[in-house]
Amino acid sequence: MDTVDIARWQFGITTVYHFLFVPLTIGLSALVAVLQTAWLRTGKTAYLRATKFWGKLFLINFAMGIVTGIVQEFQFGMNWSDYSRFVGDVFGAPLAIEGLLAFFVESTFLGLWIFGWDRLPKRLHLGCIWLVHIGTLLSAYFILAANSWMQHPVGYRIDHESGRAVLTDFWAVLTNSTQLVAFPHTMTAAFATGGMFMAGVSAWHLARRKNVEVFRPSLKLALVVTAIASIGVAITGDLQGKVMTEQQPMKMAAAEALYETERPASFSIFTVGTLNGEKEVFGVKVPRLLSFLATGTLDGEVKGINDVQAAERERYGAGDYRPMIPVIYWNFRVMSGAGIAMTMVSLAGLWLLRRGRLPSNPWVYRIGVLSLTLPFIGNSAGWIFTEMGRQPWSVFGVLKTSSSVSPGVSASSMLISVASLTALYGVLLVIETGLMLKYAKAGPPSEDEVLPPPSDGPGSDSDSDSERSLAFAY
Repeated sequence: MDTVDIARWQFGITTVYHFLFVPLTIGLSALVAVLQTAWLRTGKTAYLRATKFWGKLFLINFAMGIVTGIVQEFQFGMNWSDYSRFVGDVFGAPLAIEGLLAFFVESTFLGLWIFGWDRLPKRLHLGCIWLVHIGTLLSAYFILAANSWMQHPVGYRIDHESGRAVLTDFWAVLTNSTQLVAFPHTMTAAFATGGMFMAGVSAWHLARRKNVEVFRPSLKLALVVTAIASIGVAITGDLQGKVMTEQQPMKMAAAEALYETERPASFSIFTVGTLNGEKEVFGVKVPRLLSFLATGTLDGEVKGINDVQAAERERYGAGDYRPMIPVIYWNFRVMSGAGIAMTMVSLAGLWLLRRGRLPSNPWVYRIGVLSLTLPFIGNSAGWIFTEMGRQPWSVFGVLKTSSSVSPGVSASSMLISVASLTALYGVLLVIETGLMLKYAKAGPPSEDEVLPPPSDGPGSDSDSDSERSLAFAY
């Protein structure tokens, strides 16, 4: 492997790992805010205990997301300096706003929420966690705007004297047609991730009949959110597929491993092909489905890989403009399959919970716990599909990945970096998993822990002790 391949491996490993935490942070922040709102409106202690429990898991995940995300920023300057030099004026603008505005909102109000228990008025304290959630949405929007510009560059010009891309219309970058479908798709996936995580942990406790008054409402909320969000993922994914076909026809052709143009085009659920992937040996197909996904009509034409390759050679010059077809093909199916499975699990769970019921079959809860992995598998597969499907471009149609890597970094240095970061992230994964398992198994605080004890009078020591214990509950 040359430095480009090694740099891509490093960025892929760190990005996929970091993206395990991002959707869960977004989804859990919303669910914690909903639970705290329910407590404020009803006064039920069960909702307060649930808020404390899920809030602790949210904080662990949030902290780990920050640690793993910092590495992403450094790689642009260390491994991809030619990329940063070329697109820094455009790509850096939304990232700078994300750090200065959105992350500032998140961190400020998260601190107020952590230390504001029993110090801030209840409504103001509730507002803090909602502002944290809004901050996560803003962060995601600006980061996705930067990524969407790489998929479909707009609002820029090339300065031929400096050889760099120059930002000409920041609003065009923020309202990029790719961004307008990528953001709702990613956010609905994030809500499904938070919901499925909450459902899996709740199922584990309910299987043991522990803290039913806390985890049954949590499970029902999680399943409702997952069902709605999963349907939203399918709808926004369909819209994204049509935009992708228009802007990156090679990615859609690779998603089906479709080498020759077809009209209408079928979608294969499963295919066995030759070693080079160019001929099908056996396949299970849904007629006309690919035409609908790509064009919105059942008889639409879908360009094949060979025709798109010829067109892009004519437009951009000699070269291979095909991504790794098997990787794109199977990740598209893993992503779609995980989404379908989450929808089915959430709807089945809601049916089993109807009219105040609680399932007695232990397999129901086992399936619920195992389903916790579905959104993480689907999110990772979707991210790999999106980024690897754009290859060989780092900025589609403008800058190739081979021209983006840092020229002064040797292959040996890059290998050491990959090995070091992979080992470090492995350690972080063990820490994250250990912390999440420890506090997830511990269960919610008891009523005595969340409610202040009776005071002996204004200004008493018991009052101050209670304030301190609640303020530092996390």
